[in-house]
Amino acid sequence: MPDRVVCLYDFTAEELAGLFAHRDVELVLLDGTEDAQRRRAELARATVVIPSLHRYRALTADDLAVLGDCRLIQASAAGYDSVDHLAAAELGIPVANLPGFNVDAVADWTLLALLWLLRRPDLAGAGVARGEWSPYLGQDLARLTVGIAGFGRIGRAVARRLTGFGAEVLVFDAQPVDAGQQRVELDELLRRSDAVTVHLPLDDSTRALLDADRLALMRPGAFLLNAGRGGIVDEAALAAALDAGRLGGAALDVFATEPLAPDSPLRGRADVLLSPHCAGYTRAAAEEMRRRLVAAVDHVLDGGAPRNVVNQVLAAAP
Repeated sequence: MPDRVVCLYDFTAEELAGLFAHRDVELVLLDGTEDAQRRRAELARATVVIPSLHRYRALTADDLAVLGDCRLIQASAAGYDSVDHLAAAELGIPVANLPGFNVDAVADWTLLALLWLLRRPDLAGAGVARGEWSPYLGQDLARLTVGIAGFGRIGRAVARRLTGFGAEVLVFDAQPVDAGQQRVELDELLRRSDAVTVHLPLDDSTRALLDADRLALMRPGAFLLNAGRGGIVDEAALAAALDAGRLGGAALDVFATEPLAPDSPLRGRADVLLSPHCAGYTRAAAEEMRRRLVAAVDHVLDGGAPRNVVNQVLAAAP
């Protein structure tokens, strides 16, 4: 029997077939409309699983328990929040991520969002559309201090862009920083920055890291951006800080619950830019993601060891 690839990612059947047209493999696409019984029946014979990016369609421990011959769960992004990777590790199933393909896309979105907060083209444009001629008084990025929380590939790409604009850059991370950048502890970064952009992974040490107490450390009128992981920022505390007029605005691409809940206090605000977890989605990034995803799956189906395994220590444990 051919290997079976079960995909929960938002490909169409035609897209999935096109990606693996070069090899003899059984393809199963689950679109989220199936019940748990059918879902687990399809998963049971999977050789490789491509999970959804959406946490509400997560692969749970019960789902993973049926994976008798699975050799790889291959995420289609750097994040793997939609997989119970600890349960997978206990079952000896490697979970791999796909880092780096959308670094430039996320960094570009971050600068776009920051410039939007500083210059508010939406407000200026709306005034012109109404027949008004009252320019919005913005801020110069070159005169600001920007704090980057998380200095992996994306954080570094953001720093390079900020340096080009002439901004002072502070970094919270254990990673080495470049010339002209200063590494500081998180509380100092929050106190000194005119804008803070979050590019951290989500784990037990970062969940609700930016809570009410930490947000209170930020400068009056400062901006907060998050294109890292939902759950790092306490969204209720952020809304309260905005309501109180302490912060100047926020830009968020990721949320603790996705899609964003209808009753979220961040909805409908003029001082918040929201986007649907799409900072990393550009044509070039999507093409690169598909290329790397297929290469990662092909490598394992051809007998290779999984690459970029995120739970390998637990998976290797007796």
